[in-house]
Amino acid sequence: MKIRVLVVDDHPLFRDGVSRSLSEDGRFEVVGTASSADEAVVLADSLAPDIVLLDLSMPGGGLAALRRIAGRAGAPRVIILTVSEEDDDVMQALKAGAAGYVLKGVGAEELCGIVADLAGGRSYVAPALAMSVLSAMNEPPGQGKPATLIDTLSKREEDILRLVAQGKSNKEVGRALDIQEKTVKHYMTTILEKLQVRNRTEAALLARDHWRS
Repeated sequence: MKIRVLVVDDHPLFRDGVSRSLSEDGRFEVVGTASSADEAVVLADSLAPDIVLLDLSMPGGGLAALRRIAGRAGAPRVIILTVSEEDDDVMQALKAGAAGYVLKGVGAEELCGIVADLAGGRSYVAPALAMSVLSAMNEPPGQGKPATLIDTLSKREEDILRLVAQGKSNKEVGRALDIQEKTVKHYMTTILEKLQVRNRTEAALLARDHWRS
């Protein structure tokens, strides 16, 4: 029987390319594709795939989708496929139940091999990130533990939040950091989730209080 895979990414060209590579390999059946966290959760429930290939940056938040999918009974194995090399993203994904963490620079043949291995019960972390993950896991209890929610943000997330706290729009933040407005929106979704706030105004107020103290 073929390994049933759900591919989740909000970039159509990348999503279609991954789906095509898996289908042409012969070991996989792509049972569905999704472009948002909510859609991923719904399809993971209704299609019952063996594997969910999930990007971190998407509407609704990849980590949020991971937690919702992995928390269900009989959940599929979730593989994060992302551009993020942030240690915090890797650790949060693994703690939330991801079976693997793969970087998007991987080739089609290697990706198919990784997915097949993970479907067989193995785990995987991109070699470039494995050392930092091991270091974090071997850290003495309490050492390096963030003092506040702000401290859980990556360097890029903190840079974005500082500009948002100054009242800048997503477009202005993107221009200042030389990234796309869409990318800023994705980062903001993750920032709101990490800070446990409902909107950018609450995030900005929390940031101002933190950096003023």
